[in-house]
Amino acid sequence: MNDSVRFAIPKGSLEPQTYKFLEEAGYSLSGQERSYRPSINDPDLKVKILRPQEIPQLVEEGAYDIGITGLDWVYETSANVEILQDLEYGAVSIVLAVSKNWKEVNSFEDLLKKNLAENRPLKIYTEYINLSVSWIKNNSYYRSVFGGSEPQVITPWIKKGVNEKVKLFLSFGATEAKPPEDADAIIDAMSTGITLEENDLKPICTIFNSTARLIANKTSLRTKKEKILDVLSLFRGVVEARKRLHIFVNVKEENLQALLSVLPALKGPTVSPLSQKGWYAVNTVIEKDSFLKILPLLRKYAQGLVVHSPRQVMSLEEVKIDAPNCN
Repeated sequence: MNDSVRFAIPKGSLEPQTYKFLEEAGYSLSGQERSYRPSINDPDLKVKILRPQEIPQLVEEGAYDIGITGLDWVYETSANVEILQDLEYGAVSIVLAVSKNWKEVNSFEDLLKKNLAENRPLKIYTEYINLSVSWIKNNSYYRSVFGGSEPQVITPWIKKGVNEKVKLFLSFGATEAKPPEDADAIIDAMSTGITLEENDLKPICTIFNSTARLIANKTSLRTKKEKILDVLSLFRGVVEARKRLHIFVNVKEENLQALLSVLPALKGPTVSPLSQKGWYAVNTVIEKDSFLKILPLLRKYAQGLVVHSPRQVMSLEEVKIDAPNCN
């Protein structure tokens, strides 16, 4: 078991989509309803379910070889990990939000001016302390007023930063409930915006955009490279398959070249003669976005169309990673 790849997967908002993604990749989990250590149908993988906030640092430290987490938490924790693949699910925007009743506040500059005019500190609650500090310090209006001074950060364990005019408080959840009594604004993850709307909030700035990523420990990329490449191959196959359609068409010989000239393909379509003379079967993988565009041409040239959504599309020669120099 020491040679197995230790794989951390996320609990919480990313959890259902991660299970679906793993299933499409060919993996089957069991026991996740009762245990944080579910079984998986690959004896070379050892899975544990963790909070996505914890996964980047645990992968960096080598407690896990690979993990799935949001890009937001990789940046928030400044984890020194290798980002192997954008899995293209779990999309969220980290936004600055205020009360939607504040019609005059539609930017960070508006918000800061409002609090300065009222001669009181700006209070922002967030789980993303580091992302927030970095974004605020780089805001042009903030720099024009406060120079390079760092906003004050307040947690139960530490208070740091010199600028008491702008205070960032660490939130432990239910961040949307903080305004207006406890906070002037929040910085939080938004997917659909429904939660903000239901709490009478509106987003006024986007700070960061995030999706789920497959990350790896840099040493593990040397010592367990081949198995990690296997996982990466399957995951890339799912990412590509979600963008494509597998189509089968029958076409008369007289229309074959006209159809092939307009038919996009992953590499090149497979063309096979049918048992009936003068007819061919064309089998190819196309991008989903192109299907509606070429449908009129298919109707013109082809007879008989079958469309499937592939589970995986794997261009194996493209799946490679260079093990980093960890010295």
